[in-house]
Amino acid sequence: MSSGALFIAVFLACIVEAVEALTIVLAAGTGRDWRSALIGVVAGVGVLAVAVAALGPALTAVPLTGLRLVVGGLLLIFGLQWLRKAILRAGGLKALHDEAAIFQTALDDARATPSRGRGVVADWYSFTLSFKGVLLEGLEVAFIALTFGANQHDIPLAALAAGAAVLVVTVAGIAIRAPLARVPENSMKFVVGVMLTAFGMFWGAEGAGAQWPGADAALLVLIPSIALFALGLVAILRRAGRPPATAGSSITGEAHS
Repeated sequence: MSSGALFIAVFLACIVEAVEALTIVLAAGTGRDWRSALIGVVAGVGVLAVAVAALGPALTAVPLTGLRLVVGGLLLIFGLQWLRKAILRAGGLKALHDEAAIFQTALDDARATPSRGRGVVADWYSFTLSFKGVLLEGLEVAFIALTFGANQHDIPLAALAAGAAVLVVTVAGIAIRAPLARVPENSMKFVVGVMLTAFGMFWGAEGAGAQWPGADAALLVLIPSIALFALGLVAILRRAGRPPATAGSSITGEAHS
C-alpha cells in the first residue's frame, strides 16, 4: 500500500467523522454557550490524546502477522457496518444522513434543556454534548488512523491524514458557521465502507497466512468487486419498491451511523 493510498484512505474516512463532530459542537455552541462547548471540545481532545499516546506505541510492538489479523478483523466489522447502512440508505430503506436536520434537532434539544453550571463550566449541557461528540467521533478517527498506520508501519503519515481531515472540516465550519450539509456524506460513507471492508478482508487474510495474487495489486480487484456487489444490492432493494425511510434523526442516534 503506497503512502498516497494510505493518506487518501485515512483522510476520507476521518473527514466523515469530523463533519459529524462539527455538527454536534455547532449545535452546543449556537444553542447554548460557546465557552462551555469549547471547554468540552478541549476536554474531549485531551482524553483522545492520552488514549492515542498509550495505544500507538503498543500497536507498533505487535508482530506484523498478528497485527494484520486483528486489524483486518476490526476493519472488516467496522467497514461492513458502514457499508450496510450506506446500502440501506441508497436503497431507500433508511433515511439519508442529513447534517442540517441533525443540527436542527440538536439545536432544538439544546435550547429546550434547562441551563445548569458546574465549577468553571457555565453550561454543563453544552460541555457534555461537545465532549461526548468529540470523544465518540474522535475515537473512530483515532481507530482508523492507528489501525491503518500501524499496519503500514507509518503511524505519523496516518496521523497527518487524520489531522488534515479534522483541520479542513474545522476551518470550513468556522468559515460558514453552519453544519457542512453540502458535503456528500452519504456517498462518502458508501465509498469509505467499501474501502474499509476491502482493506479488512485483505489484511485479515494476510494475517491468517493467505497469499493474495499480485500482492497489494489485489486491492485493485477487491475494492471494485465489493463496490459492484454493494451497488447490486442497492439495485435489488430499489426494485423491490419499498417506501423510502422517513427523514429526520436525533443527535444521539443518526449522528453516529
